[in-house]
Amino acid sequence: MSADSPKNEITALLLRVEQTRADLNAKVLGQRQLIDDLLVAILAGGHVLLEGLPGLGKTLLVRSLSQGLGLAFSRVQFTPDLMPTDVTGTTIVDDQGGKRTFRFQPGPIFGGLVLADEINRATPKTQSSLLEAMQEGSVTVAGQTHALPDPFHVVATQNPIELEGTSPLPEAQLDRFLFKLEVRTPSVEAMVQILAGTTSNAAPTTTRPLAIEDLRRLQRFVRDALCASHLLHFTAELLAATHPESATANEPTKRFVRYGASARAGQAIVLGAKARALLAGRPAVTKDDILACLLPALQHRVLLGYEAESAGTGVSELLPGWIQAAEKRVR
Repeated sequence: MSADSPKNEITALLLRVEQTRADLNAKVLGQRQLIDDLLVAILAGGHVLLEGLPGLGKTLLVRSLSQGLGLAFSRVQFTPDLMPTDVTGTTIVDDQGGKRTFRFQPGPIFGGLVLADEINRATPKTQSSLLEAMQEGSVTVAGQTHALPDPFHVVATQNPIELEGTSPLPEAQLDRFLFKLEVRTPSVEAMVQILAGTTSNAAPTTTRPLAIEDLRRLQRFVRDALCASHLLHFTAELLAATHPESATANEPTKRFVRYGASARAGQAIVLGAKARALLAGRPAVTKDDILACLLPALQHRVLLGYEAESAGTGVSELLPGWIQAAEKRVR
């Protein structure tokens, strides 16, 4: 294989991804940044938590994403009475020719791209049934471990926690999501296009989806992207600045933050930055790639105290101070 072969292969695969991106933007109007961030997270091999009000097209977006990436789509509607086995599957008795045997009946978790819809409407016990699946790529039922498809991705949606009938996700569950992304209300101009498109017979065209092996190769190429040591150092210093007990923590962090970001947050930032670099056709990560992944990777991992809520302070307001602290340390 010539030296140019991997580069030519990447170029061809990225062209297919760009076609998928165009299809998604044609189907889900007014969500360009969200679509870009979703593609970054999937190419980085991660899971995504989407937060937004009902009726903003989250289900359509995830279903269309699965079609474009060639992943088998599966949907789980989380409700208060949903049981863990309704998600993972269960062992049933199979009676054949008078002989009874036990057989595993797979649940909806056995999909390439699983939509966990309104995940925070289920009980914590059912929410935690996703933990092993998201971390290990397998589920254990009745002492037997069953491998999930490869690739396997979960895109969970949740309503804002202020809405009635919601249960906040535990920190261990949140940490399994590479990114948390907010689904914002479209602009007036985008809303006009949505109303016109969804009340007529016109349907956007769809290009040929990626093959499963194509997606696997892209995910391997993401990890091959280069990230300079000074950018890794910058990321590590920024993570340290999120901890209130750190020597580099500023006063707002000491006042508002209960627990800072873990090492998994740093992994999410670097992998997301590598995926952004690959999508841009670059062999190495830039600082802008790192900065673009900070908020999606940190906003669900940094645990704020009650004082932050009362003051209306979130991770996005604290982030500039952490960036400044990291830049001082890396100079």
